[in-house]
Amino acid sequence: MRYRFLLCALAFILTLALIQQRNNLRGAIASDEWGASDGILQTTIKDPSGSSPISLSFQSDGAITHLLQTIATTSTYFRDYPVPASEFAKMGKQLQVLQEWIEAMQGLSHRMTPEQVTHLRDDIDDTALSLFPFLRNPTKSFGSSLSDIRDSFERGSKGIVIPTGRKTFRYACHLISNLRDVLGSKLPIEIVYAGESDLPSNHRDFITGLGPEIATVDVLQVFNDTPLDLQHGGWAIKTFAALGSQYEQVVVLDADAILLQAPETIFDRHQGYQSTGALLFHDRLLWQGAFKERHNWWEQQLEHHTPSGALVKSRVYNEGYAEECDSGLVVLDKSRLPILLGLIHACWQNTKEVRDAWTYKMGYGDKESWWFGLELSGAEYTFEDHYGGMLGYMNEDNLKTCSFTIAHFDEQDKLLWYNGSLLKNKLANATEFGIPTHYMLDGVWEKGATKQDMSCMKQGELRETSKEEKDILKKSIEKAKDLDARIEQFTALEG
Repeated sequence: MRYRFLLCALAFILTLALIQQRNNLRGAIASDEWGASDGILQTTIKDPSGSSPISLSFQSDGAITHLLQTIATTSTYFRDYPVPASEFAKMGKQLQVLQEWIEAMQGLSHRMTPEQVTHLRDDIDDTALSLFPFLRNPTKSFGSSLSDIRDSFERGSKGIVIPTGRKTFRYACHLISNLRDVLGSKLPIEIVYAGESDLPSNHRDFITGLGPEIATVDVLQVFNDTPLDLQHGGWAIKTFAALGSQYEQVVVLDADAILLQAPETIFDRHQGYQSTGALLFHDRLLWQGAFKERHNWWEQQLEHHTPSGALVKSRVYNEGYAEECDSGLVVLDKSRLPILLGLIHACWQNTKEVRDAWTYKMGYGDKESWWFGLELSGAEYTFEDHYGGMLGYMNEDNLKTCSFTIAHFDEQDKLLWYNGSLLKNKLANATEFGIPTHYMLDGVWEKGATKQDMSCMKQGELRETSKEEKDILKKSIEKAKDLDARIEQFTALEG
């Protein structure tokens, strides 16, 4: 048994050594190529600086056979020695190993026998299922796999994913109207819920009747819920909604988000997203120095990690602020393998055991799991240029902008979306809508003492909300009020 353990550990270490060499040229991962010729196994890394590619070669008799034996041994090690819930960095390294294996299969399959390809695919899928039992589809008696997940994505597809339940149903209806009726978005929409009690069939019928190409997805029919408990998981459903969506490229939206531009503009024009395949948005710069335990833990997990370009620029990580990501809108291209595996890491962070013990103790809900999963898995990703701004109303001395919402911007510094719904303060008044008059970028936040108290921003770049933006919000509010009347009738009939 000890001999077997040492062999497995050695295979794992050798694989990690290759990954480390490749990660030293971070950013080229999506361009890696595998090949084999005359007994020489090669992997080629295309340097993003434009210089000549760098080739790593491994020569031996039966190079492919030796590679497959190493993969099989490492796969056994992974299955026999599960990653503890506290080892976020180790899980990231194992996902990078999985990426190596998948790229090897794609690059070398033409040099393998059909039996070798089958064995390699089985090793990959068995390893993935041992690391992530939630990948098993409960509707399939024979199980499912990472390969099945990848095959379930409709090639070239793009769509919107909105997780919602009864509690946020009203806001989800407002958001759909904002997208369809006001902004004219043609992207298909998936409404994702966790079981019948979360979003009953009559609610699903109502929401799918709001327009064309709106479908509902029960996430409990997509993933094994035993290690997830998504029926009681709150924010945890979001990462799984993204992974389980049939769309290859997804815009994941909180139900209370409101957009000022159609989401198609992100796919079509956002250069950062097009470059990396992942677009995230910053939270507010708050509470500098107040969460030392969180930062110590991040640093511990990233101790032996080559930082991404996004992490190098992070003011939260480098200057000690509290929260990095506002996950009310996340855009991912799951056709890119590093992005897909980074998303799977984020899903793992939102499994019940991990979120209860670590993710939701070291952060607020799912927020940090998105960037942390991508980072630890070795993926490049894009954050918006600014930290969260303020969209609201001028205060009495005209020096501050105040409200209950966080504003986010595109690459031209135009308003793209904000959170908090069309209401002025959804927690205090369920019927008072408002059209913000001003917004501010790059200012200093003054956080309200309670959720019922407005927050403000000062000393930043102040702008007046444009006529076009006010018109979008005005039309969205008009549509929302019409919907509220219909929802009131619907709930009266229900009750």
